[in-house]
Amino acid sequence: MGGLSLDSVIIFFGLLGNITTGLVYLSPANVFWRIAKRKSTEEFESIPYVSKLLNAYFWVYYGVIKPDSILVATINMFGGVVEIIFLTIFLLYAPPRMKVRTAILVVILDVGFPAASILLTQFLLHGDKRIDVAGLFCVVFSMIAYASPLSAMKTVVLTKSVEYMPFLLSFILFLNGGVWTIYAVLAKDLFVGIPNGSGFLLGTAQLILYAMYWKPRQGQAVVDDDGLEDQKRQPLISHSSQLLDPKS
Repeated sequence: MGGLSLDSVIIFFGLLGNITTGLVYLSPANVFWRIAKRKSTEEFESIPYVSKLLNAYFWVYYGVIKPDSILVATINMFGGVVEIIFLTIFLLYAPPRMKVRTAILVVILDVGFPAASILLTQFLLHGDKRIDVAGLFCVVFSMIAYASPLSAMKTVVLTKSVEYMPFLLSFILFLNGGVWTIYAVLAKDLFVGIPNGSGFLLGTAQLILYAMYWKPRQGQAVVDDDGLEDQKRQPLISHSSQLLDPKS
């Protein structure tokens, strides 16, 4: 048969997943452009970016130690760099109390915890056990990332408005979860499949809600001048999503 080999199809979906995940990681860029332009973090929180950086670390580690998973590692290396840049900008312009709190979170969650976890996993475990533990870490942090848009979905149902759930981001998260779910099925990778399968279902639910409650623009409330009010009100990783996972 002259068709594509399974490995080629897996690589294709891995590369496609790298593109969609890159878009998810870059989605808060307008937030940080605003912060840099105004030289103020205003009401924005640092927790989403601290969490996404932590998630990226574990996916990089998983992708490095799991055979034939380099595409999982590469996109999350990129994501880690993006999150470090975002956090640096945040620390530059945050007010003193927020700056101290963010610095403490970075030291504990983005330096101490991943370093200790990876070192212990590396030296105490071997072979498949090491991969399984790293994969479990990835699943936990990715599920947190993918679950965070639930608050936005609740807001949509209560207000009967999609004002605080941007369509483009919902569509990218849906696409990202779907692509990585297909990759996981083909590569038989349960740790990639669980969070991204969940993310695909949540993304589908978001698009259904969007179809149910979308109204013409003039019928919606006016948000702030940069259209970023939705990103202020969502907790954790709701405007990026989601990280994660090779995803996000």
